[in-house]
Amino acid sequence: MTTTTTAAPTAVVFDLEPAAREVVRLLDGVSDARLDGPTPCEEFSVRDLLAHLLTLSAAFRDAAGKRTPAAGDGGLPVDWRRLLPRRLTELTEVWRDADAWEGSTVAGGVTLPAGVAAQVALDELVLHGWDLARATGQHFTCDRASLQVVYALLAPEADNPARSEIFGPVVDVPYGSPFLDRVVGLGGRDPKWAASRA
Repeated sequence: MTTTTTAAPTAVVFDLEPAAREVVRLLDGVSDARLDGPTPCEEFSVRDLLAHLLTLSAAFRDAAGKRTPAAGDGGLPVDWRRLLPRRLTELTEVWRDADAWEGSTVAGGVTLPAGVAAQVALDELVLHGWDLARATGQHFTCDRASLQVVYALLAPEADNPARSEIFGPVVDVPYGSPFLDRVVGLGGRDPKWAASRA
């Protein structure tokens, strides 16, 4: 009798560093006067968005290391300009360890295949990086490889259980629009959103 075992699909490994680097670049353009301003996420001010980036970078860093998530206070600490770049560096470095992509892990209280957790982490960096840029009047750039990963998570045709209502309803984007606009629309954002129009 022959027993056949089917291996679990191998996660597609990608680098979070380009998206994290773009978020860090944007921080110099965030003045204290902007902190209470609106963002494309209606529930977040700029201050809230930065606090969320701090929390998620720690959560997905710990998810990569299969560690119990550290508790956060939810607020924006006074040293956020120093702390957030450090957290984002830690996040990108830990996902470069091959073991981070193996098995399952927990992020945000949800158990996910490790590769899907990395996909969600990249999605958060890309979408919230775009949010931060728009909220502070800055230009946002994203590499094609990162956009492809996020598109694979958010696309309606992708049968991915991680694609849920937390991303908000899809915003229709005209045919032929830039790939970034299409990804942003799938993430529930209006690509035309600007702080002056909020």
